[in-house]
Amino acid sequence: MLILVIVLLALWVILAIVGFAIKGLVWLAIIAIVLFVATAIIAFVRRSIVNKRKV
Repeated sequence: MLILVIVLLALWVILAIVGFAIKGLVWLAIIAIVLFVATAIIAFVRRSIVNKRKV
């Protein structure tokens, strides 16, 4: 699960860089940033829930 999250976060960063590098693809950068934040929040919440269950 952690590897999947890391791969997704890396993918969103790459898409954001490409979107900002190419002027016509700024929309791609915005979508990538939104997906990056959403992925990070979901991973943090799930990890917190799993850690609470272990204790």
